[in-house]
Amino acid sequence: MTQATAAVARAPHADFSVEELELESPRAGEVLVRIAGVGLCHTDLIFRDQFVPYQLPAVLGHEGAGVIEAVGEGVEGLAVGDQVVLGFSSCGTCPRCDEGLPSYCRSFVPLNYAGMRLEDGSKSWADGEGPVGSHFFGQSSFASHAITRARNVVKVTGSAAPLELLGPLGCGFQTGAGGVMRSLACPAGASIAIFGGGPVGLAAVMGAVIQGCSPIILVEPVAARREIAKELGATHVIDPAAGDIAEAIRAIVPEGVDFAFDSSGRTEVIEAGLAALGSHGAIGLVGVPAKAEASINVNIAALMTPGHRIIGIIEGDSDPQVFIPELIAHHAAGRFPFDRLIQTFPLDQINEAIAAQARGDCIKVVLIP
Repeated sequence: MTQATAAVARAPHADFSVEELELESPRAGEVLVRIAGVGLCHTDLIFRDQFVPYQLPAVLGHEGAGVIEAVGEGVEGLAVGDQVVLGFSSCGTCPRCDEGLPSYCRSFVPLNYAGMRLEDGSKSWADGEGPVGSHFFGQSSFASHAITRARNVVKVTGSAAPLELLGPLGCGFQTGAGGVMRSLACPAGASIAIFGGGPVGLAAVMGAVIQGCSPIILVEPVAARREIAKELGATHVIDPAAGDIAEAIRAIVPEGVDFAFDSSGRTEVIEAGLAALGSHGAIGLVGVPAKAEASINVNIAALMTPGHRIIGIIEGDSDPQVFIPELIAHHAAGRFPFDRLIQTFPLDQINEAIAAQARGDCIKVVLIP
């Protein structure tokens, strides 16, 4: 057992409480990681708030980075002292994992959302009253330490950014960049409209620059985020409050864009993105809607005739073992300056950080234990 500090979700829509808990030693196939930094993601909050049923109390957090302190039985290729980024969980043996698409692993939902070990239902965290939910995305890293499945772990070398800032590469940044670079696989010269200028949308802008897309249009209501998007390589920015979004996009690309990418999860925005697509255009969806039952209206003939495609995207179709080192290399070469989007807060200020991010005071929060 290890005494560790963790931010615990105890009730929906309630503040996290920072507590001292007991953390088990790693079991077979697991490692213990001392967390250097962990990203704060919208997904953590919607699970706390029961977007889908999730057992509380629980330690959430799924964008951790740190140093391995102990290795469980049967773990190969990892050692104490390794610097690592923690990604999502996948089984490694199903057809989707075999073809390099672990984010569509057949066991993705239980492995990432069950809040326990699937083998026996046990949990790695406990307080004085009993077990506390663990293994969120296979890691539960809102803490000073985390027990994670070995398959979650990506060793990192050659990073030009500090280790504590690398955690968001495990989810948000790889989702945005991967959505453009892998899921949509935008070719050089393709036009793209990106909806939402948060961390995922701005990572998509950077991914579009890497791919050589042109024009790159960002639709975002916050002026400061539109400005940083231009600095990152967006060729045009649109304030959605200024009028009809699809008309504004077609004023730039009259024939419609080749690709659209939505990180907002807002049905009216997604429908505007569809209306802005050109012939055989595709829209990728990564934004989580406000309600699980949200749906969009699609005219079947209007979809079929121009050959439009709607693509659901999880984790940017990324294989973390391949794509996270690729993004680190792009950052080192100056092509993916994700660290410009990050503001750090101490872990014990998690509730203040959530409020600051909700106000738009910062783009991406990383919590430092």
